[in-house]
Amino acid sequence: METNGVERKTNGLEGDADLQFLLKGGDLLKVRSSSWKKTRYFRLQEDCKTMWRESKKTFKSSQTFSLYDIAEVLMGRQSESLKKNTEEQVEGRCFSIMFKGRRKNLDLIASSEEEAKQWVKSLQKVISNINNMNRQQKTEHWILSCLRKADKNKDDKLSESEVKNFLRLINIEVDDDYAEMLFKKCDKSNSGYLAGEEIEHFYDLLTHREEIDVIYGEYAKTTGYMSPENLVDFLMKEQREKAGLADAHRIIEKFEPDENAKQKKLLSKDGFLMYLHHPEAMILDPEHSEIYQDMRQPLSHYFISSSHNTYLMEDQLKGPSSTEAYVRALLKGCRCVELDCWDGSDGEPLIYHGYTLTSRILFKDVIKAIKEYAFKTSDYPVILSLENHCCVEQQAVMAHHMSSILGSALVTTPLGDGMPTDFPSPEDLKGKFLIKGKRLNKLEASFASEAEANEDTDVTEEEESNDEDEAEAEVEQKEKKKKKLKLAKELSDMVIYCKSVHFHGFEDARKNLSFYEMSSFKEAKAMKLAEESANAYVRHNVEKLSRIYPAGKRTDSSNYDPVPLWNAGCQIVALNFQTTCDDMDVNQGRFLVNGKSGYVLKPAFMRDAATEFDPITLTRGDWLKHKTLHIMVISAQQLPKVNKKKSSIVDPLVKVEVHGVPADVAKKETNPIDNNGFNPEWNENFQFDIYVPELALVRFVIEDHDSASDNEFVGQYTLPLSSLKLGYRHVPLLNKNGDLLPSAGLFIHVMVVDAE
Repeated sequence: METNGVERKTNGLEGDADLQFLLKGGDLLKVRSSSWKKTRYFRLQEDCKTMWRESKKTFKSSQTFSLYDIAEVLMGRQSESLKKNTEEQVEGRCFSIMFKGRRKNLDLIASSEEEAKQWVKSLQKVISNINNMNRQQKTEHWILSCLRKADKNKDDKLSESEVKNFLRLINIEVDDDYAEMLFKKCDKSNSGYLAGEEIEHFYDLLTHREEIDVIYGEYAKTTGYMSPENLVDFLMKEQREKAGLADAHRIIEKFEPDENAKQKKLLSKDGFLMYLHHPEAMILDPEHSEIYQDMRQPLSHYFISSSHNTYLMEDQLKGPSSTEAYVRALLKGCRCVELDCWDGSDGEPLIYHGYTLTSRILFKDVIKAIKEYAFKTSDYPVILSLENHCCVEQQAVMAHHMSSILGSALVTTPLGDGMPTDFPSPEDLKGKFLIKGKRLNKLEASFASEAEANEDTDVTEEEESNDEDEAEAEVEQKEKKKKKLKLAKELSDMVIYCKSVHFHGFEDARKNLSFYEMSSFKEAKAMKLAEESANAYVRHNVEKLSRIYPAGKRTDSSNYDPVPLWNAGCQIVALNFQTTCDDMDVNQGRFLVNGKSGYVLKPAFMRDAATEFDPITLTRGDWLKHKTLHIMVISAQQLPKVNKKKSSIVDPLVKVEVHGVPADVAKKETNPIDNNGFNPEWNENFQFDIYVPELALVRFVIEDHDSASDNEFVGQYTLPLSSLKLGYRHVPLLNKNGDLLPSAGLFIHVMVVDAE
């Protein structure tokens, strides 16, 4: 069945020592608790994509997991379970496999440090390799692995019942007669099963895409192929790209699989499809997936990817707290994380959600994890938002841990000489950490002579986590008002560019607050300001930072819509990264661009202190650039099953949504297609009016239609309107955790024109 040989599967890694190590495999100790530690044999299967492990129990079947499902391989005792259930002396022999989504870590101990290092290095190499495969290879791998699953008796032949099983696996409901017809068409030898080339033929029939034939046929004017001239024609007319012959030659050289055609400088239909599936030709402008914005403006001029209750893995009443939650958020490009600090026994501060049953983790462990993962996804600065409930002694311990662990990466004095008058830029702060918290005095005081520096050691802590719920008992509120928190000088002195202060209105802020003094707003308060005083909020946010956080009543860690707050220029719109929802999808779409750096430059009309921009009333100004967006939803490919039941096939429909200023918000949907997740075709056209394109995001959602209950989510993709490419484009799809679905996709046609 392996028609393409091992060469295709290993993607050029054949003969590689790390790959050979994994194919051979070995025994590892699996850790579940302090008493449950058992030996398991792990190895990579021949497909080079699936790890297999054998249990020592006679009846226990062996289990597998795909390398696609691994988020990160962590060296050492980094997971909560290894910290809790193993001794320090095995540190060097431990490693953890962290999975995407909700799946529990796999915590392992190797027999030596060398072996542990070898496992980690080999896994990281092979994972990064398969993540770099192109879509076409992923699709082939997906179909081949389904074929392999369907071949129940492993004889490399498919009987008719195995073929039906295969069609079900790839989510396509085929009428018995139709399946039989396809089968007979391929079973040239009349043997009653498919083997070798017959399976390939069957595969070709399945992957045939009529809509691509039509587009290709329009432009393939050279003996049934596309010449470089034909390709330029297609790129300019359909894709609206500035393209010349050199571009066409490069595309043919890179994507044409047939050597014969490539020598004649021609592009076959397969080559054309491979090109359309490549990230450079997909919906997201490839230039925008790199850093393409000016990174030398003051920090307040950017939207900053921000997380709330970063320490939580699930909900905020009883969910587990974990350093892993920080690792996940940072790997997703989050640049502002929250640390809720409380007094711990033995003088070591802890992090958890106050007054609840969430588990507790050591402050210093969190700082270590942050240091290690802060700059893996983005080089730009990370803000540590401290929610401080500790006594003075333990605050001094916090300050000590931060300075000893973060070292010179921690900003503890203003950059440059003398008192700053504005924020440094993300570029100036690359690789740096900023502390957001209370400060005993104004920053200016540290530049004045000691005598003038009037320090008041009583600072009332906002207690964000508790003043959130208006319905709380009066008594408790009064108690809190009285509670003064002493602030340790060591901690206070570390707060430079992000000093927390109370908000007493825009007028007061303009008159009395320095640029580095910032306020945190509860979501309801912020939404009210964004509706009723939007222009004042936009102006305030030109020079100062605003942080928004979800209401305390969201005990399930649900989120709010970040869009109205971005429209008001708020930079630090903190969401619960641990919760999968539409709001997180939109957040991921907003920060998908600019190299996933976690910083996105606000439009020019939101960076001018005298701006007249108001997202609600939309008076005339540079922001009004009325456009019409035309989207044709053509087809989708290989949508995953939503329902694990064997017989269930999706009935997909597509929703296209626009998020932005209120005037631009809209949603349209196609009709559902019954029983086809393999290659549904809609060919439906939608039109949207967009007035402020620079703030608009477009979201594509595929759902499984259900007439009796709510539709079920299948996949989605969100991106800024300004990063959309025109013409015929494939849209990759993400699952609800925001991870790529390896072979699924949506195929659309996009036009954006100036409105009449």
